[in-house]
Amino acid sequence: MTEGREESKFQYFSPDMTVGEAMTIHPRVGEVFAAFHLGGCSHCAINQYESIAQVCMGYGVDVEMLIETLESLMEPAPQSATES
Repeated sequence: MTEGREESKFQYFSPDMTVGEAMTIHPRVGEVFAAFHLGGCSHCAINQYESIAQVCMGYGVDVEMLIETLESLMEPAPQSATES
């Protein structure tokens, strides 16, 4: 068993998924790409038909780190102590 991780855990995002597909999964995906300096400015736009892996390879971004960050978008937000 892998320490601290479930191997069979469902993943919403994958390296072979296109950027366009990823953008439809969660409204903040574009913010994550921008945080990794992917497609954030006009001269370095990314193509919605490229895979996440292709974009990462082209820009030297660790694909596993990007996928992990994208997956964190799908985790439920913690409730504050004042919410019941």
